[in-house]
Amino acid sequence: MCRFLAYSGAPVFLEDFVASPCHSLIHQSLHAAEAKTGTNGDGFGVGWYGERPEPGQYREVRPAWSDENLLSIARQVRSHLFFAHVRAATGTATTRANCHPFVHGRHLFMHNGQIGGYGAIRRKLENLIPDALYGARAGTTDSEAIFLLAIAGMARGLAAGEALAAALAEALSLMAEAGTREPLRCAAALADGETIHAVRWSSDARPPSLYLCAREDSVVIASEPVDAARECWQALPCNTLATVRGGRVSLSPFAPALRQAA
Repeated sequence: MCRFLAYSGAPVFLEDFVASPCHSLIHQSLHAAEAKTGTNGDGFGVGWYGERPEPGQYREVRPAWSDENLLSIARQVRSHLFFAHVRAATGTATTRANCHPFVHGRHLFMHNGQIGGYGAIRRKLENLIPDALYGARAGTTDSEAIFLLAIAGMARGLAAGEALAAALAEALSLMAEAGTREPLRCAAALADGETIHAVRWSSDARPPSLYLCAREDSVVIASEPVDAARECWQALPCNTLATVRGGRVSLSPFAPALRQAA
């Protein structure tokens, strides 16, 4: 399972969370404490917002711990909202196009988890991506498919949380039709440059870990606490959507519903 971090608040250098803390994301790429595997070496990525509406992005297939360019970029780039992700592949190729975070327009998205039996439903799930968005499908992951389905939902007028729930509901319905018994587990974050929507959800009782740390000038959401200030880090409740905007955090229930049979 992957590890990720989302930051919103006073502008900081990416290295303040990606590289410098005692349990930074780079440290987690080798020594994750709350994942199925302690090593997340199948690529990494960072995405950040600056002075343009669309985010910048750097992704690579090398492990985060061995990429000197990541350290250089993290030391120089300052942002008020950024994502960082280290990948442990779950059946799809280790390619740059499969590394998170994904970008479409002004949106950033990253994911930790897995659609159970993805290989059996992949073609049908991809068929649900509208033609206008399918050209943006650069990789092969379930994560990117869920992202593009969520973008399609927002284009139809759904709020971000509703669009994510609808995308996962489509996957759940296809899993049920295929007779898949494996769970769908999802920790994900979606941003538009101003707001972060983060989800911790699972179809069973074992959602991926996700924590929230709200300080006076910032909010951080991460797979694992990155520093020793444990009193700040609170586990996001299961089946919850966290919305972060302007330093404020709101929590609401998150529950994708199976599509009704025709």
